[in-house]
Amino acid sequence: MKDSDIKKMSISESLQAMESLWNTLVYENAEINSPGWHKDVLAARKSKIESGQAHFISLDKLREYYKQ
Repeated sequence: MKDSDIKKMSISESLQAMESLWNTLVYENAEINSPGWHKDVLAARKSKIESGQAHFISLDKLREYYKQ
């Protein structure tokens, strides 16, 4: 399937295709390995939290931010 084919799909069709792909991965016990850089990002975030440098916001504030 090409990107151009996907762009022609309705939102409903796109969601159904994603659901089918996800189910295929989940139910076939496909081994999905995270890229190595994920570990580095998580370690950096954990360090920031532990050092007190992390800042958290509420879900409502996050939603407001993305409405802009």
